[in-house]
Amino acid sequence: MKTTPEHNERVAKLTFASVYPHYITKVEKKGRTKEELHEVIEWLTGFDDKKLQTLIKEDANFETFFQRAKLNPNAKLITGLICGYRIEEIENPLTQQVRYLDKLVDELAKGKKMEKILRSV
Repeated sequence: MKTTPEHNERVAKLTFASVYPHYITKVEKKGRTKEELHEVIEWLTGFDDKKLQTLIKEDANFETFFQRAKLNPNAKLITGLICGYRIEEIENPLTQQVRYLDKLVDELAKGKKMEKILRSV
């Protein structure tokens, strides 16, 4: 699926720190924890709590965030719709990676079991 260059640029420049509180609110509203959110983020990116806090303090945008990430090799198993886009069809790699994270947060908030969210095979 094609996204517009403007959309991709907006996604790249969005700061992780501006979105992170919304992730926490979303999962906690549904009875999940910040620790579970961090587990999901670490699975996808390799960032532990300390590194995550550093990126937040630096006000890193998503472009920097994912440049520094060591993306989980099983991330390609994250499929489905998010924000009206089919994840596996998104052509821009950075936009796809951000949507991977959005999808994992959604699955956590929807009460999916952690082993399913983390694509345990």
